[in-house]
Amino acid sequence: MNPKRAYEIAYVGLKQGEHLFSYELEESFFKERSADLNDEIKATVNLVLDKHQGFMILNFVTDGTTNVHCDRCGNVLKIALWDEFKLIIKLVENPEEMNENEEDPDIFYISRSDSYLEVSSWLYEFVLLSIPIQHICKNDEYGHSLCNKEVLSKLESMKLSSETQVENTIWKGLDKFKENYN
Repeated sequence: MNPKRAYEIAYVGLKQGEHLFSYELEESFFKERSADLNDEIKATVNLVLDKHQGFMILNFVTDGTTNVHCDRCGNVLKIALWDEFKLIIKLVENPEEMNENEEDPDIFYISRSDSYLEVSSWLYEFVLLSIPIQHICKNDEYGHSLCNKEVLSKLESMKLSSETQVENTIWKGLDKFKENYN
């Protein structure tokens, strides 16, 4: 099958009701779309297309894993991806105008003359949205952080040295005003 057509659903030939599509997405899928992601992303997206007269409801369920860096220490973390997204596709005569004026991001319009639905951009977007925003090392069984201790101590020493520099240089002259004000 042509890789470009792997993400096209020919909905015209489908009967009304639910239809299941499953997509295995790996690193190459995201690199082609220029995502700046860490290596080893593997995602599965199960798509349930519920076809009705004049509209379709698409339910995307993302699942998988990826590697990210801890926000505090930079350790590589393997995190789970999981989320659900719902999208309503409406068949209309003027989809460009309708999409331009639509305020709800969960509604998308396509032309009544279209015969297939291209879902790769939604797969890409929904997998990226399922990556948690905050990436922090977990705690061990005693409640201690598993972050890299060397990096944390270096960050703490840098923080203390920058605080002393700020106090010594920027605020030094302002202390005179403070003393005179009291």
